[in-house]
Amino acid sequence: MSTTPAKILVPADDLRAFSAALLEKGGLGAEHAATTADVFVWAARRGVDSHGVARVPAYLDLLAKGVANPAPEITVESTTPAAAVLDADRAPGPVALTAAADEAVRRARDTGIATVGVRRTVHTGAIGYYVARIAQEGLVGIGFVAGMPNMGYTGVQGAAVATSPLAIAVPASDHAPLVLDMATATIALGRIRQARASGTPLPEGAAATEDGTPTTDPEKAVMPLPLGGAKGSGMSLAFELLTSVLVGAPILSSFHSDDPQGRRHRQNALIIAVDPAAFGDPDAFTAAVDETLNTLKGLPSETGVHYPGERSAALAEERAREGVPVAAKVWKELTDRAAGLGVEVPV
Repeated sequence: MSTTPAKILVPADDLRAFSAALLEKGGLGAEHAATTADVFVWAARRGVDSHGVARVPAYLDLLAKGVANPAPEITVESTTPAAAVLDADRAPGPVALTAAADEAVRRARDTGIATVGVRRTVHTGAIGYYVARIAQEGLVGIGFVAGMPNMGYTGVQGAAVATSPLAIAVPASDHAPLVLDMATATIALGRIRQARASGTPLPEGAAATEDGTPTTDPEKAVMPLPLGGAKGSGMSLAFELLTSVLVGAPILSSFHSDDPQGRRHRQNALIIAVDPAAFGDPDAFTAAVDETLNTLKGLPSETGVHYPGERSAALAEERAREGVPVAAKVWKELTDRAAGLGVEVPV
């Protein structure tokens, strides 16, 4: 009796081209489709399946429903060399934040540090990608994102703030860059859905019912709780102020108002690039980063010490060589979409 494999192994380049072809058929221009697919495959190679190619069908739906703009008129406004605001015109997040990261790098080369705020984008994808892109250029990357309230806030009943993430990437000489990518929630929304599908209890203090009551029952859980209680919810609120409010596109206050447009899906972001050369010798900086990481890894441990991004970078290299495993359910959805759109499926 034959059985369906749990995962399908697909070469990374084929998966990237396949995803891009689907997105292009969904309405994106070729360049924007390729950029978006690159973000998805970057996440998939690093084992972040929640933000990998499983997102392709969701983005096709965002495009079909008009939530995401397939042909955005992206503009950059600036009154000072070290700062700018990129209006995404509802472009998919990977398109908008990749452009913002590149703009921040360009400006930071001249000013030492540069900040680009992103206004009116939709679902940003794995924000670790954008700061890692900055680190590849030898600069330090920092990113914040604010989105639609879907997480509890300490002392508030129901969803109050977003699971807004933070990402930091620091380049090194001999090591893979440090890449810290974390949400302000204890667990991701996708983790709740996975637990519901498998019937697995959730960790204590990780999720809550609609009225904010903590629960471990995945059938009753509808939203995650903030990481560290008041610390996580406070960080989320701060990120809303540092992104949405800063670029003149508040989400939280609009969401909780009577404005009928207040609950329309949207996200904002802030991308920062820091050039080590502005502080001294950049080679000495990356050498010192290596020394710091080596010191950490040399500390006494029974299980081994890893820094943020180390294991995912190693996994990415492995999957670049051997292929990216895609869950059978996700692969079926991708191939079904391909059949409907007339896109050739890689062998």
